[in-house]
Amino acid sequence: MKIKTLVAMLFLSAGATTVMAQDDANCNSNSSISHESVKAGNFKDAYIPWKAVLENCPTLRYYTFNDGFKILKGLMGQIKDKNNPEYQKYFDELMNTHDLRMKYTPDFLAKGVKVASVDEILGIKALDYMSFAPKVDLNQLYQWFSQSVNTVKAEADPAVIFYFFQTSFDKLQADPAHKEQFIQDYLNASEYMETILAAETVDANKERLKGIKDNLVALFVGSGAADCESLQAIYGPKVEADKTDIVALKKIIDILKQMKCTESEAYLQAGYYVYKMEPTADAAIACALQANKKGDIDEALKFFDEAIDLETDNVKKAEYAFKAAVALYKAKKLAQSRTYCQKAISFNENYGDPYMLIAALYATSPNWSDESALNKCTYFVILDKLQRAKTVDPSVAEEANKQIAVYSAYTPQAKDLFMLGYKTGDRITIGGWIGETTTIR
Repeated sequence: MKIKTLVAMLFLSAGATTVMAQDDANCNSNSSISHESVKAGNFKDAYIPWKAVLENCPTLRYYTFNDGFKILKGLMGQIKDKNNPEYQKYFDELMNTHDLRMKYTPDFLAKGVKVASVDEILGIKALDYMSFAPKVDLNQLYQWFSQSVNTVKAEADPAVIFYFFQTSFDKLQADPAHKEQFIQDYLNASEYMETILAAETVDANKERLKGIKDNLVALFVGSGAADCESLQAIYGPKVEADKTDIVALKKIIDILKQMKCTESEAYLQAGYYVYKMEPTADAAIACALQANKKGDIDEALKFFDEAIDLETDNVKKAEYAFKAAVALYKAKKLAQSRTYCQKAISFNENYGDPYMLIAALYATSPNWSDESALNKCTYFVILDKLQRAKTVDPSVAEEANKQIAVYSAYTPQAKDLFMLGYKTGDRITIGGWIGETTTIR
């Protein structure tokens, strides 16, 4: 009995080995046939052997999945009516192939094969669903895009990022209650694209990526959700509801700051609440702007100074000092305004705006002498500041040139100065609170 049992086991073992060998041979054969057919564009002949590989040995080769996408899209492309049952069958198989690729991704990664992550693949599945579904479920599409993009972030395909935001826009059109999430989606998508763009070194690719980023901006601006009034309506009540939640308040501050809504009541009030719990530069600036809005320039200055002291980044220190200078200019405190402009320049010597503002300050006070020609020399100092502005900061050059053209017309005539003992090339000190020396030209 024992001998018979042993013989039987040997026969069974041999049979199993033979079957396994045949299965391996069939998988390799079908894989080869389907792959070659795909390369030839013969999707009809590739379909059956490809399906056999997908069903019996899905982890044989990773290109099985990519071949499947080409086969199924090719076959669907031959059917004009998306409501055709055969089209629906191929579409369902397309979605299933994406699902199987996600299912087996860990197996490929375990074998050391460099493949996309499960969440990256989900984004590609969403693109195919959007493109080929007979009827798109907007909520399902958005859920897939959102999960993919917000998980892989700057590792996402730029096209996936764009269509994620496009889908969020479509949801906003269907449901105005989606507005807050739409704004957050824009901020996220924009951040991811900026990271991708910063890492790109090929000029042609940079142009393409910049085009995608510009399209994101255009879509957001055209959405109607970008104005500060809308953001105030969304975040105003939230500030009051979360006035003791510092994390929520900081998030609101960041959003409003990115959207350039720092004059909104929501931003100012959120900053005030944060300041009471944790004085930071951002919170102090919000308090400064709030005080200035109420007309209390002295209180505003106190907070501007504190923001400058709390900030560690010199570029931001310069911006805060310039904000103070603007507030003082509007309050007609000209000498103080200049002091803060100079402070801004001391933090960032390539900052053109403070020079532009000093020019504007001087333009309000050209009269310091009884001699009209000498008063007109004030415009030489103004031109000095404008020239300096565009020299250190090309971003203000266009505006500086416009003002140079205007103020050049107010400089004195050589003959008038000659009568006062001055000629071209002489140095002259402008009197009054200005007290700067310039060259006559």
